[in-house]
Formats: sequence, structure tokens, C-alpha cells
Amino acid sequence: MDRGAIRRRLAVGLAVLAASGLIAVAAPTQAQAAAPTRCEGRKVKTFPFSTGTLYVYKKRGHVCAIVLPRHSGRQQTMKVSVQAFRAKPVTDEGLYTRRAGPVTVHAGQRCVWVKGRVGSGSVSKGWILC
Repeated sequence: MDRGAIRRRLAVGLAVLAASGLIAVAAPTQAQAAAPTRCEGRKVKTFPFSTGTLYVYKKRGHVCAIVLPRHSGRQQTMKVSVQAFRAKPVTDEGLYTRRAGPVTVHAGQRCVWVKGRVGSGSVSKGWILC
């Protein structure tokens, strides 16, 4: 093979590599923009309350929860908590504008207790997903 052919193949290979790198970088951004949450798995429970909604997801023994406010955009106190039976709760609490969480625990086949709060409204659902 002459030098010209080697250079052409190298140029084509680099072009393909660069294009695939651009696709790999652009694809996760589009996927994140489409998804309203970062919890993985399927949504198994939705608990609306006066100031927001608690969403619970499950995937392969892991339980994930987030809290979304009824009116996003202004900073307010939010909290989400998930506790597997006979384990310590995992909590995310603070001043947020869009959501609290996600928080994830490995529950296996154990029941979980989920809690959510936005401002003065809250929800607490004891020992679910058993």
C-alpha cells in the first residue's frame, strides 16, 4: 500500500472516530433533557400531596425517590427520604427550585418507607413495595 492510500484510510478513520465522539457526547444531553427525573427503573408509585408530588421508582432491587414541587422556579425547602426495612434512611434535604433527590437504596425484597416534603406540605407512606 502506498503512502497516499494509508493517509486516506487514516483520515477516514479519524473522521469516523470524531463523528462517533460527537454523537456520544450529544446523545446523553438529549436523553437528560427529555427525562424529568434522574431515577432509573420504572415508576411504581406516585403520591401527590398539597404542595408537590413524591415519585417512587424501582429497578433490580433498588428503590429511588424524588419530590417535585407543585410550582417550581422559586427556592423552597424540600426533602425526600427512602428507608429500607431495618436500615437507616437515605435523605436529601435543602433549598431547591426544581426537585429534591434522587435518593436510592438497595432494598432487595424488603419493604421501604418513603417520605416527601415541599414547604409546609408533606407525605409519608409506610412500608410499601413489600
